[in-house]
Amino acid sequence: MKTEAPPGPRGADGKSAETRDGKSAGARDGKSAEGREDRLADGRDGKSAKAEARGKGARRGRELTIKGIPISPGVAIGTVYDTAEAPAAAPRRNITAGQVEAERARLNAAIAASRKQVSKLKARLAILPEEAQEELEPLLDAYSMMLGESRLIRGARKRIDAELLSAETAVDDEADAIANAILQARDDDKAGLRRRAGEVHEIARRLTRNLTESGFRSFKDVPEGSILIAEELTPADAALLDPSRIAGVAAEEGGADGHTAIMLRALGIPSVLGLPGLANALSRGDQAVLDGGAGTIVLRPGPEALAAGREASVAYAKERTRLGKLRRLPAITTDGEEMELQANLEIPAELPLIAQAGAQGVGLVRTEFLFMNRQGLPDEEAHYEAYRQIVEGTDGAGVTIRVLDWGGEKDMEALAEGIEPFHAGPNPALGLRGIRMLLRRPELLEVQFAAILRVAALGKVRILLPMVTIPEEVSKAREIYDRVVKRVRRRGVTLPEKLPPLGVMIETPGAALAADAIALEADFFAIGTNDLAMYTLAVDRAEVEVSHLYDPLHPAVLRLIQFATEAALRLRMPVSVCGEMAGNPRLVPLLMGLGLRSLSMNASAIPRVKQMVRALNVDDCARFARRVMEQSDPLRIQELVMNFVPGEGKG
Repeated sequence: MKTEAPPGPRGADGKSAETRDGKSAGARDGKSAEGREDRLADGRDGKSAKAEARGKGARRGRELTIKGIPISPGVAIGTVYDTAEAPAAAPRRNITAGQVEAERARLNAAIAASRKQVSKLKARLAILPEEAQEELEPLLDAYSMMLGESRLIRGARKRIDAELLSAETAVDDEADAIANAILQARDDDKAGLRRRAGEVHEIARRLTRNLTESGFRSFKDVPEGSILIAEELTPADAALLDPSRIAGVAAEEGGADGHTAIMLRALGIPSVLGLPGLANALSRGDQAVLDGGAGTIVLRPGPEALAAGREASVAYAKERTRLGKLRRLPAITTDGEEMELQANLEIPAELPLIAQAGAQGVGLVRTEFLFMNRQGLPDEEAHYEAYRQIVEGTDGAGVTIRVLDWGGEKDMEALAEGIEPFHAGPNPALGLRGIRMLLRRPELLEVQFAAILRVAALGKVRILLPMVTIPEEVSKAREIYDRVVKRVRRRGVTLPEKLPPLGVMIETPGAALAADAIALEADFFAIGTNDLAMYTLAVDRAEVEVSHLYDPLHPAVLRLIQFATEAALRLRMPVSVCGEMAGNPRLVPLLMGLGLRSLSMNASAIPRVKQMVRALNVDDCARFARRVMEQSDPLRIQELVMNFVPGEGKG
């Protein structure tokens, strides 16, 4: 009989609280999570306590299934091998004024050692798969920047001087301050915020281990064909894995949208993260069946579980082959209607995943990555180089670049130092953000416009304005755009005959309801369903108390999508959806029935969305959409969507 480990406390996103706030329990070695403190409450050494707990799990000898977060699909059957990283002992410590110089010297030595380690990781890139190389290289570059004169380093030095803190404590406190400020941002892109906070903590962790002379985890002794078990894996750990030797990866900590998850997917290793109680439930040498697609691991499987695992492995191989064949096939319905399926891009490192998924270009480039972890504002050349890499990486398929979407609540040091600071106010999400901020600081918009115009000579590019609510914002932005066009031409820069079109994000009820008027000023619409649902329903998905009220299928949200779409179609203007709704295959029939023919989503969602498109008939979708839009009960809409069967023409 199977027993199932109790799930840890999780929010609406299915992630543990630690994963949601960007700090995994092992992110900072000097601070253990409460669960680990409980296991060590009797004062025993961490390893002995853990070994005893695992021994108890092994002595039970019973089959145990633990559910976690699916990361990288595939089924692995093998022996588990747990790798522990000894904690770096770094208790909070104050110093005297006479010890300041010594602590600064210790910090400098740790910075130098960390830089050397990052350089060694860069040297290893050549032996990794191309997708993993292109994911890790920009991340290592970001690490190198943070080990320079970044806010983290400067802040740690200030804390040593002003607060008389040891180097370890100063690094820890400054990393906490930066990460917390990032995570408090009311940004629609929560995954990006968590990644950036994780980067800060990872560099702090590395500095702390070097300050305390604690060794790093090694994977040299992992037997071939093993399922690697860990409490937490960092992106640097993932870079050391050999996909030809390791059958699968399972860890207690981590989420689906972190750099480690991206690395594991790029390496193609079946993986599950966020497995509560994993470390205490096993003993080295146990056999296991890991299903990266289902997000489960079965420890000490019986004959039935082993047979099911082998069957799932065969089924996955067939499914992968079938979806792989879709990559080069068009996203076209059974009656000949073509859909444009594009990918959203958070950082350039995601380009290989986008190409692998068969995307028809990039439907949304979030440019905020250019402003993070910098001392000053990125200049035109920095923007140009980043955009050039993206445009060239899509082979002319088309790229839509959203200009900076920043509000007073976001912690972007470059902006804070490059321009006068803004005051967030009591509700930053309703304050000076998006296009409002850019119109107040047009120099930011001008630099981005100039770089985008230059890169437009290399491929098809569009420009997207964030958080537009009234037509006047578009007309003012266009005046700035026209001015920059003239300035760039005077510099002798060759521009394409057809300039990049200027589009608008529809992500507030006001913008959707004013779509008819805004459409007269804009060249295209991109409907951001995440923010649109948030503002319409007055629900922040990150707030656990109300996250259950967040429902993109709420009738009000659907009517706003319909209104904006119809406004664009009346003017024969391109319109797309670039929120999470676009990547849900179940919602594709409804979106198509509302008249949408362009969707932009996470790259990993494209094959299954394409599979759905190729099974649909446009007339069936239109009838289905009419039926849905007649409903006023969200539960009834959910029922209709879940029960829609392609080819039957009804829900």
